[in-house]
Amino acid sequence: MLINELPRYEILDEASMEELDRGWRRIVSELGIEFLHDEATAALQAAGQDVDGHLVRFDPDWIIEQVGKAPREFDVQARNPEHDIHIGGRHMVFGAVYGCPFVRQGLERREATYADYENLVRLAQSFPQLDTPGGTICEPNDKPLDSRHLDMVYALLTLSDKPFMGSVTSGPNAVDTLALAELVFGKESLEETPALISLINVNSPLRYDDRMLSALLEYARANQALIITPFLLMGAMSPVSVASALAQQVAEALAGIALVQTIRAGCPVVFGSFLSNTDMQSGSPSFGTPESAVGLLCTGQIARHYGLPFRSGGALTSSQTVDAQAAYEAAMTMWPTFLAGTNFVMHSAGWLESGLVSCYEKFVVDVELLRMLHHAFQPLQINEETLAYSAHQEVGQGGHFLGAVHTLERFRECFYRPLLSSTENYERWNRNGGKDAAARASEIWQKTLDEYEQPEMDGELKDELKAYVDRRRTELGD
Repeated sequence: MLINELPRYEILDEASMEELDRGWRRIVSELGIEFLHDEATAALQAAGQDVDGHLVRFDPDWIIEQVGKAPREFDVQARNPEHDIHIGGRHMVFGAVYGCPFVRQGLERREATYADYENLVRLAQSFPQLDTPGGTICEPNDKPLDSRHLDMVYALLTLSDKPFMGSVTSGPNAVDTLALAELVFGKESLEETPALISLINVNSPLRYDDRMLSALLEYARANQALIITPFLLMGAMSPVSVASALAQQVAEALAGIALVQTIRAGCPVVFGSFLSNTDMQSGSPSFGTPESAVGLLCTGQIARHYGLPFRSGGALTSSQTVDAQAAYEAAMTMWPTFLAGTNFVMHSAGWLESGLVSCYEKFVVDVELLRMLHHAFQPLQINEETLAYSAHQEVGQGGHFLGAVHTLERFRECFYRPLLSSTENYERWNRNGGKDAAARASEIWQKTLDEYEQPEMDGELKDELKAYVDRRRTELGD
């Protein structure tokens, strides 16, 4: 887990923040937001908000009061305490890609399977730059839709000992996730410190659907962390201007966070942002764009203004394959992610083709990018030792430092050592097969899986988890 001590890059002045504040208040009070779940609207009505069917018009000051009940920072426990994570402040947590129905392996693009799901969990477990495998790293399409969440949670609990994300596609799925987590952590421990952090997407514009809300209610009642995330592609789910998208994002996110605090005050929440734009020629989503970078930097400043940890960023790209576009668009998103000091970063490894594809090779490319950014975002130490005046004395004018004592004492660790990048000269690179980054990444992920070691778990506990999964699968099938 990275602690980013460098200054945050903030681009909104005081007048801009005041205009955004006016903008979201007008949306929630005059237009309102739909909550397509009776229990959610009943709770909001009981709290004094103006409810008309499923449409809720809010008192903005009440929203701010509710948001103030959420913790500024919190912990999420892992099965292995060494992998516990802290959300908020200067901490940055990174998770793998999420939600893709397809996988890409080399030149093959195909529907994702449960074997792919397990492999991606293993990769997330293996690379220390990833603090969590996330949740739906890919959709295991060879498993029944009504019960595949059980298999996914079982894999997350047994193949990894890092924190993970819960199933959010329905209330019953959330209940199953909580039951499996309770077997591992115990109910009392879960109440005290969450072990689950789960993604609740807003069905933008200005609507929460019943499935996400039913999951939100279950996790909130159980005091498990929730990432409340408007899903905004400018030009489709929001107006085309960045300012209007930010105002809508604040309206949707704060309204959902207020609901969580109404269900259970003090429940840990994260201000989520998934903000990019639509290609206005094709209608396709675009990622790694300048607009999304600007929106990301603004979101960090906005979330801090309201005293909330925030989620944004990732190694996002619209590219169909692991090429230069995939790399520069991912970098275009990850640099502002670090500059903004994002607290929880989904899609940090493996995202391809606008989120349709979880890619093995891109997973490794993104881990290399993460490793480099982790290295870059460290405070520079300037002192007598790092000034290395003794080396200047030794070499003097016109020499070289390759054989200097200072160099020989530090050459093994003085610079970043790449995982993926090649620094060979052309002749050596050509003799070794002339492999590009994608080909080298393919070798690395396969070698990583070969060397993977499954974290230990008590045999009886593993049997209990398996028995629950089997029982519930039978019940759902019936």
